Amino acid sequence: MIIGKIQNGIVLDHIKAGEGMRLYGILGLDSLDCQVALIKNAESQKMGRKDIIKIDRLIDVNLDAIGYVDPGITVNIIENGKLAKRSHIDPPDEIVDVIKCKNPRCITTTEQELPHVFRLTDRENRIYRCIYCESKAK
Repeated sequence: MIIGKIQNGIVLDHIKAGEGMRLYGILGLDSLDCQVALIKNAESQKMGRKDIIKIDRLIDVNLDAIGYVDPGITVNIIENGKLAKRSHIDPPDEIVDVIKCKNPRCITTTEQELPHVFRLTDRENRIYRCIYCESKAK
């Protein structure tokens, strides 16, 4: 399989195998009008299998969402066909409007304008909890 080289864009690499589609949805990449390639189960010496997302445009991506889905992801910024910047994402301490609280008794279900805010309560196990009702994020 051959996927073309990016001149200006973003490559999300080292995504855990199977998490690429989830990240694609959370980042809203389906609404972009540029080329986006999702490679699932690519071979990797380091990880065995991994997913990769290539975006053929420089856009603002939600780094907190990336860190929530998989903090091991490498974000590569490509400019003029060359790697301009590489960064590794840590799990964010707080995420806003990345996921929604599933608790039907949470105030966010009745107060629609409230942001869905989750805080990292257990860094080792990457457990996030709603700041309003303490429900665990799924």
